[in-house]
Amino acid sequence: MSPEVKDGRSTRWDDHRDARRTELVEAAVAAIDEHGPGASIAEIASSAGVSKPVLYRYFGDKDDLYRAVGRWGADQVLERLIPILVASEDLSLRDRVYAGCDAYLAFLEEHPQVFLLLVEHRTTDDPLADGKEQIASTVAKLMGDTLRRLDVDAAGAEPWAHGLIGMFLSVGEWYLRRDIMSRDATSTYLASFVWHAFDGFASDHGAALDRAGELRVLKPRRKDAR
Repeated sequence: MSPEVKDGRSTRWDDHRDARRTELVEAAVAAIDEHGPGASIAEIASSAGVSKPVLYRYFGDKDDLYRAVGRWGADQVLERLIPILVASEDLSLRDRVYAGCDAYLAFLEEHPQVFLLLVEHRTTDDPLADGKEQIASTVAKLMGDTLRRLDVDAAGAEPWAHGLIGMFLSVGEWYLRRDIMSRDATSTYLASFVWHAFDGFASDHGAALDRAGELRVLKPRRKDAR
């Protein structure tokens, strides 16, 4: 067998395996939606229409499966947020922040059991680790680009993005568990925290944003200005 044929078959197998893993993750999400955070591997396998041994051919153990579910959740969040934060040219920056917070909570409402499973399963092998890093990296880039457009030092974008991830996880868990506030009110409070933090950071570094939330600098002033 020539190396080229072997490589081609290997690539096709990798593609098939990735596609099958995606199908099994989606089945796991459906099972968790139905049975809650305590969904067993047997229930997940049944939802996928396979046996537990077949499920474990694609995932090393339960933690591996939960990590894959965590990455699925991160992908879903980013698919909803990126068009709002980047492509919504008809919205001001402030309105985009508010719309993004609402979209995040809307996703949690669609899959509350999946979110609760992931936050409950955070041991030394955090199933959210990959997803958090993926979201934080994307948010940090967006924030860094925005700060540079304001002619503001963007060095704080990465730690700030990681801080936002922690706040969003905490508020999301509170929102689902307590169930004492509407989504509209919760997203408004969350967006207000985010927006005023951003606005204050820009102001501290010599820039001011339009009160309507438009992305332009009013009376820019460098920190070293006299």
